[in-house]
Amino acid sequence: MQKATRLLFELKKNRTMFLMIAPAVIYFFIFNYLPMTGAIVAFKHFQYDKGILFSPWIGFKNFSFFFQSGQAWLLTKNTILYNLAFIVTGVVCSIGIAIIFSEIKGKYFKKITHAAMFLPFFISWVVVGAFVYSMLNYEFGSLNTLMKGLHLQPVDVYGTPALWKYIIVGFYLWKTVGYGSIIYLAVITGINPELYEAADLDGASIYQKIYHITFPLLKVTIMIMVLLQIGHILRGNLDMFYQLVGNNGVLFNATDVIDTFVFRALISANDMGLPSAIGLYQNAIGFVVILTFNYLAKKVNSDYALF
Repeated sequence: MQKATRLLFELKKNRTMFLMIAPAVIYFFIFNYLPMTGAIVAFKHFQYDKGILFSPWIGFKNFSFFFQSGQAWLLTKNTILYNLAFIVTGVVCSIGIAIIFSEIKGKYFKKITHAAMFLPFFISWVVVGAFVYSMLNYEFGSLNTLMKGLHLQPVDVYGTPALWKYIIVGFYLWKTVGYGSIIYLAVITGINPELYEAADLDGASIYQKIYHITFPLLKVTIMIMVLLQIGHILRGNLDMFYQLVGNNGVLFNATDVIDTFVFRALISANDMGLPSAIGLYQNAIGFVVILTFNYLAKKVNSDYALF
């Protein structure tokens, strides 16, 4: 009774704040929490005429189909390694670009170059996929046309799986690094300029100021950004992988991730149970991973943890 009274008092006292946060709470409840009830499809043989509630239960058969398909380890490995590559290279490149832009003195040059790096983020992966195909196609791609003009042997990029881990990571960086650098640039902009002025008086070089001032003050932001991305380590970027690779079976061993496998299973078998089981598997592993890394981060420094 006392708790209910206290809750009503808080609601009345901070009603403006609660009203402001209400749209976000409603949005996340409808689009993030409510759909979680659909996870029971992973344990059912889904039939469209019976719906989610009345389809027959089949236990863990959808999960066993995935793990016995022989693809589970390959897909999990590809997804984790690609995401680790994205996280490491993305964070390093974003921080590097943010530091470079913070040191550039020309106002208009800084704005133009940053806008140019920011622009790829808004280009659809469909457009990027078409661009990559026109560039790397064996017969009439611009790369092989140039190589033929230089009397060099053309490269069959779409028939060489080993090249694609570099191509995918490269285009991921090209598209996202400019956008990702904004957060780090905002943190650097907020650093007290008196710290840099004191370092100048002590005769510190630009590299010493970056190493002893900028980088230490970025640590908390770096850890938070890494933790947020770690939670998605079993999530493949379907748009990117599917538009760049398509249904090229030659490249599947090197480029296939969980999301592309699920997408193909859904459109070919039209079975909702298997994709739901794999999605639940992704979420469960991601939940455990983020709890583990958050715990480790809290052990190192409580400021590095998300919660």
